[in-house]
Amino acid sequence: MTTNGSIEIDRPIEAVFDYTVNNVPEWSDTVVEEKVIEQTPDGVGSRFHVLTRDPGGKEMPLDGTVTLNERPTAQTVVMVGKQFDIEASYTFEDLGGRTRVNLVSVVTPNGFKMKLMFLMVGWLGKRAGCKALQKELASLKEKAESRPA
Repeated sequence: MTTNGSIEIDRPIEAVFDYTVNNVPEWSDTVVEEKVIEQTPDGVGSRFHVLTRDPGGKEMPLDGTVTLNERPTAQTVVMVGKQFDIEASYTFEDLGGRTRVNLVSVVTPNGFKMKLMFLMVGWLGKRAGCKALQKELASLKEKAESRPA
């Protein structure tokens, strides 16, 4: 299942990139904890662990790896979990002092039961996923813009 969205933030591209990739639990509604496991010099290959919480309160741990890190224009991370894997690709566009953040999220179910569930209710999940993604981006905008310049 693929969802995507974008938002404009009234901050310079470098500040938005750094805040977005280094403070996920601060602005995300679903990521409640993030811990760096291994940091590489250029970011690619860096590993981390996140704990997410769905709207119903269920927690799910994911192990992540940075697969692309091109500061300040792009970052992609792959997160592997028991029920599904997520690839989140962020791109950042300089709008002359403002920044457009684009996010494409690909969720791939693991195991027969999850694949069957995605197949049966995929359209509902995509709709909910699009709403959740827009909510995450709105939170990112609010938090990034409220930080001191």
